[in-house]
Amino acid sequence: MMIKISNDDRFTQIPDAILFDTDNTLYHYDPAHALAMSAVRGKVAATFSLDPDDFDKAYASARSEVKLRLKDTAASHSRLLYLQRMLEIIGLGSQVLVALDLEQTYWRTFLSNAVLFDGVKELLDDIRLLGIPTAIVTDLTAQIQFRKMVYFGLDRYFDYIVTSEEAGYDKPHGAQFELALKKVRPSGNCIWMIGDNPVNDIGGARRRIDAVTLQKLHNGVQQGQGENAADAVFQEFGQVRKLLERLGAAH
Repeated sequence: MMIKISNDDRFTQIPDAILFDTDNTLYHYDPAHALAMSAVRGKVAATFSLDPDDFDKAYASARSEVKLRLKDTAASHSRLLYLQRMLEIIGLGSQVLVALDLEQTYWRTFLSNAVLFDGVKELLDDIRLLGIPTAIVTDLTAQIQFRKMVYFGLDRYFDYIVTSEEAGYDKPHGAQFELALKKVRPSGNCIWMIGDNPVNDIGGARRRIDAVTLQKLHNGVQQGQGENAADAVFQEFGQVRKLLERLGAAH
């Protein structure tokens, strides 16, 4: 299977730097999240005799409240804040120790069930051999994103990481992309962005830093359209490896 390129003019040279999203780009987010939520739901049901449906309603309400209040910031993704507010909604108060325990349950279960997509490390090895600098640009707080990098064994593969906590804004705001380039200091202007989200990763990187955009497609991912359409789409990281090999051979 070949990578699908919509604009050949954007792929004329080896990139000067490659930026990567993390969640749902390097691994499939949904299965890990579903199992983590199931573990938290089960613990709450067993501890407080709360019906699972009532948990889901309270959690959804808590999540909506936190996101509305904190908007496009790293803290708006905080499972700890969601769980704290969920406990308050069901009438238990903040329950600090319980909230911390539930958050740990969520992330412990999440990480133990998160699996890198095939070919990720092989692609990163190729990129390193080509001497292309790399950076992670990712939403959420630094601590959990750092933990993910270490858990996956990816910390040694990337030169830099920028989280929305560090940059001050979630994607598609330009702060993350611009800070990543400030750190990487690429030798030229050909910057690739690889991500799954058509608005945050693809549209954001194109508008903010005129990146060459590549969208990772898999179950649950909507292919970008219009201004959020990627320059190339792929399903397997091996396809990106072949593209880099072709570009390298041409120069």
